[in-house]
Amino acid sequence: MNIPKNYQDLLKDETKAYLFLATVMADGTPQVTPVWFNSDENHILVNTAAGRVKDRNMQARPHVAMVIQDPNDPYRYMQIRGKIAERRTEGADEHINTLSIKYRGKDWDIPANETRVIFKISPDKVDAH
Repeated sequence: MNIPKNYQDLLKDETKAYLFLATVMADGTPQVTPVWFNSDENHILVNTAAGRVKDRNMQARPHVAMVIQDPNDPYRYMQIRGKIAERRTEGADEHINTLSIKYRGKDWDIPANETRVIFKISPDKVDAH
């Protein structure tokens, strides 16, 4: 990822920054949701329940925009535009538990009828402020 070195701390688990995810609705209007996230070497990873608005939007229109805001300084943030590289259910339950431990300190209580999904997002453009 092309994350500036002095902003890479926002991707670390100990920072607990939130990601504001913008997707595109069928009518072309934007939809924004604050989400938990983490990252691997090449992608931003978000987790949602199958069938939610952001899940449907990202499947149909794979271009997204994100803001990751420093929880200690609201004027320090990164704007990221990217594209969905992968959607998968394999490992998604474990992933939401990892995120829940990061943000809440305990496992996520997954409802019995819910299917979790991981989206891997490839950043195309990063603008840090």
